Amino acid sequence: MRLSCFKTYDVRGRLGVDLDAAIAHRIGRAVAEALGARRVVLGRDCRASSEELAGAVAEALVAAGAEVLDLGLAGTEEMYFATGHLEADAGICVTASHNPMDYNGLKLVGRGARPLDPATELAAVRAAAEAGDFGPDRPGGRCRDIAGEARAAYVERVLSFVDVAALAPLTLVVNAGNGAAGPTFDAIAGALAARGAPLRFHRIHHDPDGSFPNGIPNPLLPENRPVTAQAVRAHGADFGIAWDGDFDRCFFFDHAGGFVDGEYVVGLLAEAFLVRHPGASIIHDPRVIWNTRDVVAVAGGRAVQARTGHAFIKQAMRESDAIYGGEMSAHHYFRDFFHCDSGMIPWLLIAELVSQRGPLADLVAARRAAFPSSGEINFEVADPAAVIARLRHEHAPEACGIDETDGVSLDMGDWRFNLRASNTEPVLRLNVETRGRDPAPLVAALRARIEAPAV
Repeated sequence: MRLSCFKTYDVRGRLGVDLDAAIAHRIGRAVAEALGARRVVLGRDCRASSEELAGAVAEALVAAGAEVLDLGLAGTEEMYFATGHLEADAGICVTASHNPMDYNGLKLVGRGARPLDPATELAAVRAAAEAGDFGPDRPGGRCRDIAGEARAAYVERVLSFVDVAALAPLTLVVNAGNGAAGPTFDAIAGALAARGAPLRFHRIHHDPDGSFPNGIPNPLLPENRPVTAQAVRAHGADFGIAWDGDFDRCFFFDHAGGFVDGEYVVGLLAEAFLVRHPGASIIHDPRVIWNTRDVVAVAGGRAVQARTGHAFIKQAMRESDAIYGGEMSAHHYFRDFFHCDSGMIPWLLIAELVSQRGPLADLVAARRAAFPSSGEINFEVADPAAVIARLRHEHAPEACGIDETDGVSLDMGDWRFNLRASNTEPVLRLNVETRGRDPAPLVAALRARIEAPAV
């Protein structure tokens, strides 16, 4: 059986086409067999299909003689944390994050919440799942509910990143998008209240609902932002937060409802960590880099570039002992969170910064003026590699520098663009940044070339 649901570094696909309960069962058994996993943390998001798929995974692991540490409904970062904290052999979260309704998937990690190496470990899991030759069941397997104890330990770790006593009275709008974030956020908010934190929250689309009555939770899409922005203005909030479906990404809105692009959040968090850890390394992805590099240089840190994607960022963090890593797509990684990404730690850090230094809009205003960016623009093209090669060829003669860490990035002096094929979706992604000039005309010219018919 050829399994099309295996992607670059996880499992994802259309239900009934690429993925179903039988395939999830094969993958669960393969994790136990190919990785030798005897203790496996298992969580799931709130999609309608996730409970059935998680049940199939658990059944397969138990049949292989493994102990399943069941988180129930949980975010991907809770699976990461529990895998590392409990010293499990592997972790699995059944989730399709922000993908369409008819998708689901599995995010997989090994010991210490490390991503599976695509060329060896993930390839071995895939080969075992496709072969399906697992032999007889093994005794000793069981499934244990650890949801309560695991979440309590997770909340304590998340809160350890901020000085709760330093938080000022703030009003925050939080939009869970009817994904998995709501219950976890409530646990964090309850712990904050018990410690006397003077924070007030206005919750919208808070209850998990796999039918996603308010749309797929993906705040990166401009059409999904107005509801959070309007709520921020209506409640006079200091800032707003919105999460994707499994809440490993979080997005910010300032007090006027303005969306704060991810690269400026990366700069803020990089600076905050360098205040605490002078000279530390900060990881960034290749798409939008100038603001982050400038912030890190001024703060006396070391900026290290890594390929886009959680597996590559986490590897680079370990290799350079980086204290923090950030992607402009709103993934934020923390050394003291098993080098993993979290959607809950960032908003606490931003609340601490706003408490100390004033409004979020003011914290990013100068950075936006110095390094404007376009935001990520997606294109559906028949041959992404051919388009990338064509634009590289056209712009290379005038470029100051060319970087092919991920797709192609061309430095044109006072502006720069990155063009890359997505690792998870069949699209081509464009990002443009400048040194103080409006990127819109540059984007328009690039769009025309990307959409031009091939000759």
